[in-house]
Amino acid sequence: MSEPTGKYSITMPRDIAEAARSRSGPSGLSAYVAAAVARQIERDNLNELIQVAEAEHGPIADDEVQALRDQLHQARRGQGTGGAAA
Repeated sequence: MSEPTGKYSITMPRDIAEAARSRSGPSGLSAYVAAAVARQIERDNLNELIQVAEAEHGPIADDEVQALRDQLHQARRGQGTGGAAA
């Protein structure tokens, strides 16, 4: 069951609105904008978690981030070449 909806008025640059409308497809502009806002909220929440973790444990070095990215890419390649499907 989906959440109740409300009607809101927003203001945005015309070129952005037209680009969003052209990409919104059959679900419509409202659904497209709602999905974009939901993604932004997820990003904001992740940034807050990162700030809390870095305040407690210190910042993560760039080389540590790259090492983890490399592990992720390697794991994805393994899944695509005969690894177990999730």
